[in-house]
Amino acid sequence: MPYLYSFFNDYSEGAHPQILAALQAANLQQEPGYGLDSFSEKAATLIKKAMQQPEAAIHFVSNGTQANYISLSFLLKPYEAIIAADSGHIEVHEAGAVEATGHKIITVPGVEGKVTPEAVLKVLATHTNEHMVLPRVVYISQSTELGTIYSKKELEALSQLCQEKKLFLFIDGARMGSALTSHAADFSLPDIARCADLFTLGGTKNGALLGEAIVITHPHLQSQFRYQLKQQGALLAKGRVFGIQFQELFREQLYFENARHANAMAQQLAHGITALGYQLAYPAVSNQIFVILPDSAIEKLQKKFGFYVWSKASDHPKHSVIRLVTSWATRKEVVEQFLEELKKS
Repeated sequence: MPYLYSFFNDYSEGAHPQILAALQAANLQQEPGYGLDSFSEKAATLIKKAMQQPEAAIHFVSNGTQANYISLSFLLKPYEAIIAADSGHIEVHEAGAVEATGHKIITVPGVEGKVTPEAVLKVLATHTNEHMVLPRVVYISQSTELGTIYSKKELEALSQLCQEKKLFLFIDGARMGSALTSHAADFSLPDIARCADLFTLGGTKNGALLGEAIVITHPHLQSQFRYQLKQQGALLAKGRVFGIQFQELFREQLYFENARHANAMAQQLAHGITALGYQLAYPAVSNQIFVILPDSAIEKLQKKFGFYVWSKASDHPKHSVIRLVTSWATRKEVVEQFLEELKKS
C-alpha cells in the first residue's frame, strides 16, 4: 500500500547524501580488504576520539542482529547465559539468533523496557550451581525497544554491579545516536564507553546505507575478535564500505545531527498528539514514540500512514498502542500531515 509517509522504522530511506557522496568520491581508490583499509582505520580513530578511549578496539559489521549475536557469543562460554529485559531486541526481534549460537537468554521484567540491578540480583540468586546456566552478560539497549533511555545513574549502577559480580555489560546501541541526543540524556558517549565492556554504535538507523560499529573497551576481550568475525562471515573483503560511512558520520557531527533531527521530529509528533488529548504509553524521549489511540482512529490513519500496531491497550477497551518512528530524513510537513489526519479521526 502506498502511504503518504511511513513511520514503520528509521531505515526506510537509503542514506544521507553526504554518505553517498563520500562513497562515490572513494569509489576508484584502491584499498586493502577486511577492514584494514584507510577509511576504516580513520573511522575507528574518530570514534575513539569521540568517546575518549584511545585503546578501544573497533570493528564494523553489516547490521544490528549480526553485531549482537557475534559479540554476545564471543563473550560467553557454552554454559553461560545472558540477562535481558523481556522486551529486549535479542529476545523478541532477532528470530532467536543469539540462542541459535547455543546461549540461553534469561529474561527479566523490564521497567519501561529497562533492566534493573534488582532484577539482575534476583537472577543471580536463583542460578547458584552447575545444574543451571551461569549468567555472564547483562544485555541492555540504549535507547530501549520502548523508546526509553537509561540515565547516567542507571548505567553506572548496572556497570558497578557487573564489575562486582564479574559480569560483562553489553549495550546494544542500534539507536545510540537517538539516546545521546535526547533532551532527557544526562550522559555522553564517553560515559557509555566507560560503563560498557562492549557496545555497538548503529549506523543503519542513523543515516548510513548500512553498518554497525562494535566497540570493545575491555582490554582482555580485544585480541582475538577478528577470528570471531571471520568465522561468522562478518569480515567483509570490502570492509571499506563501512569505514567510509562511519568516517563521514564522525568526521564532523553528522552522526549527532542526524539523530538530533529524528528526535526533534518525534518530539513534534508527541507534543501534537498529547495536545489533541491522547496519551503516550511511555515517555517520549527518543525517536520512537508509543501512543494509545482508539482502534477506529488507527484504522483511519492506516489508510494514509504506515506504522506498527504494537499491542492492545490493557487499560483502554477498543484502544491499541501504536509505534511511530522518525528518522534523519523525516520532514516537518509529514509530521504536520499526520497530526492533521489524527485531528480529523
